[in-house]
Amino acid sequence: MLELSILGFLAEEPLHGYELKERIKALSGHVRPVSDGALYPAITRLVTAGKVDQHTEPGTGAAPRRTLSLTEKGRADLLERLRHPKQAEITDHVRFNTLLAFLRHLPDPREQAAVLRRRQAFLETPASFFYSEGRPLRAEETGDPFREGMLRVARATGEAERAWLTEAITRLEG
Repeated sequence: MLELSILGFLAEEPLHGYELKERIKALSGHVRPVSDGALYPAITRLVTAGKVDQHTEPGTGAAPRRTLSLTEKGRADLLERLRHPKQAEITDHVRFNTLLAFLRHLPDPREQAAVLRRRQAFLETPASFFYSEGRPLRAEETGDPFREGMLRVARATGEAERAWLTEAITRLEG
C-alpha cells in the first residue's frame, strides 16, 4: 500500500520526499505509521524500476531537496494496481480506503465500478469478530457489552458503506 500511495500522490503532482511522507501520514498514518526506513527504500525501488523520477533542487536552507515525479511507466503501474487490486486491498478497511483515495485516476467509470463491486461482494459475506461453533455471532448474542458495542459499530459502518457503494456504482454505471 505504501507504493500505491507514493504512485497515487505523485500522479497528482511532483512532491518532495517530506511532502510525500506528510500526505501518506495524513491518509493512513493514524492507523499504519510511515517511517523513513520504509518510505525511502520504497521510493528507491520505484526510481530503480523507472516508475518514479527524481531530481535535486536547491533547498530553502542549505540542503538540496529531491523532487519526485511519476513517469509514464509509474502511471501505467498505478492504473494496473487500481484496476486489479489484491484481495487484501479489497477486504482490509485501511487498504481499501487507500485504494479509494486514488481510484479517480482510473479513466473508465466501468473499471471504477468493478473495483467497488468487489468490495460490495466482500461486505455482503456474513462475518463477525466473534464466532460460536463456526457461526458468526450477532451483537445481541455476545453477552458482553463491549463486544456488543464493537459489533454494533461494525454493523452500522458496514450498512453505511454498503449504501454508499450501491449509490456510487449506480452513478458510475449510469
